Amino acid sequence: MNPLRIVVVGGVAAGASAAARARRLSESAHITLVERGPDVSFANCGLPYFIGGEITQRAALAVQTPQTLKSMLALDVHPNTEAVAVDRAGHRVQVRALDSGTETWLPYDKLVLAPGAKPIRPALPGVDDERIFTLRSLPDMDRIKAAAGSAQRVAVIGAGYIGLEMAEQFVRLGKTVTLVELQAQVLPPLDRPMSLLVEDELRRHGVKLILGDGIAGFTGGAELTCRLQSGRTVPSELVVLALGVQPDTALARAAGLALGARGHIRVNAFMQTSDPDIYAAGDAVEVADRLTGEPCAVPLGGPANRQGRLVADHIFHPERTKPFPGVIGTSIVRVFDVAAGLTGWSEKRLRAAGRPYRTVTVNDNHHAGYYPGAKPIMLKLLWEPDSGRVLGAQATGFVGVDKRLDVLATAIAGELTIDDLAQLELAYAPPFGAAKDIVNLAGFAATNTRDGLVDPVDQLPDDHAVQVLDVRPPALVKQHPLPRDGVINIPLAELRARASELDPQRPVVTVCALGKTAYFAARVLAQRGWRVQSLTGGIRASVDPRSPARLPTP
Repeated sequence: MNPLRIVVVGGVAAGASAAARARRLSESAHITLVERGPDVSFANCGLPYFIGGEITQRAALAVQTPQTLKSMLALDVHPNTEAVAVDRAGHRVQVRALDSGTETWLPYDKLVLAPGAKPIRPALPGVDDERIFTLRSLPDMDRIKAAAGSAQRVAVIGAGYIGLEMAEQFVRLGKTVTLVELQAQVLPPLDRPMSLLVEDELRRHGVKLILGDGIAGFTGGAELTCRLQSGRTVPSELVVLALGVQPDTALARAAGLALGARGHIRVNAFMQTSDPDIYAAGDAVEVADRLTGEPCAVPLGGPANRQGRLVADHIFHPERTKPFPGVIGTSIVRVFDVAAGLTGWSEKRLRAAGRPYRTVTVNDNHHAGYYPGAKPIMLKLLWEPDSGRVLGAQATGFVGVDKRLDVLATAIAGELTIDDLAQLELAYAPPFGAAKDIVNLAGFAATNTRDGLVDPVDQLPDDHAVQVLDVRPPALVKQHPLPRDGVINIPLAELRARASELDPQRPVVTVCALGKTAYFAARVLAQRGWRVQSLTGGIRASVDPRSPARLPTP
């Protein structure tokens, strides 16, 4: 038999993983890897950290070079080569060498498309100014790093993951940084309260935040000016556009492959496109949401690598390859000393989809509070009311955020419930965690809500017929007063003796700094006949960061 001919279009995560796994499964296959850029396998998630100097060796980002792929895996590697056409009937793909313009046809038995995604660069006035950059590749990184050497004022447009990482790294370089975001919060995938600590941290490090205002265009000249939709202007010497990505699927579209509503390549559970001899993986594909089975696209390195591996498995061993289970969307970002991330569905997504859900927010330390160095974590949990199944979670804090997100991502994948979270047995010793980890606490709070022991609310009530009971110590209330008239302050320790100061005919919302004491107060009142709700997550999770009630960043 002739050796199987595999052509992989696109390197980096999905394509390089597919090619490497294919070689490990077959020494006889002829595997060709075509990559438009000069770098076939690099750590694109590390690009901002080289720009800022945290990663000092550029070579560390080159996971594999064309030479190492050839020598270690016997791949036929074609860097700086673009795939321009697919002849599906003839089982061949046309490629063009970008340095010479020479075009050739490569025959294939199986074709793997891993073109990835490209940064969104909207057609705005002045957007072609050479001082305006996007970040996707090592050459992009080199250009930004070179330009940053002489620039002092930098604007980052977009406060998602890449935008936040770039803002942090520019501050590290000593730049004056303005961060512009169309939405009214940083980290738009998160629910608003979970982004507040990140905003606090950005401001604490001197980043100027402009939220709820989008980019309208640029004016060049000696000074580059960013013009915002509000009419506001931001002078800058360097701009990074971090507005998200879009799938790079022109080749698939021209080949007549089925695409999803947003232009992603449609694949089945084995990453096959509408042509069974053509696979696709990575940021360009549309896969299933692991919770709902609905089509979705998650441009993350983890899923891309796993999809590439699955492609090779299915090519050589379809009979034993398990289908791709779908994506959860677990992600995390570091902003100076703060980490924030999410897994599964957010409240805003659930609300927009019209899906029933319940939610609680809890606060605790990342390890035992009595052990030195304990740092706060805030965790938001969302679950399905009928089954109790975990639907999503978000966390923000200083240490241990990744650990909790990983546990909850595993819980979602395993279809665990809030009762399961309450009973999870997690590693505990004072330097690492607590006897009741914050994940357990979230399970406890959720089951309390389900069982009717507490009725949580996530905002201070606007209705002044509702009594707001602040159970913090008076000194703390004086130092950080709530932004509302008529607040009643009765510390928890005095509540049983002073409950008569409340009107039993009017509902009550209990409030504290972090949510736990407010819950205790709500239980005291509920068992005495009051109609009572508790502010979930406390003031830290619900009050605007500019309010005097907000606690300072720990």
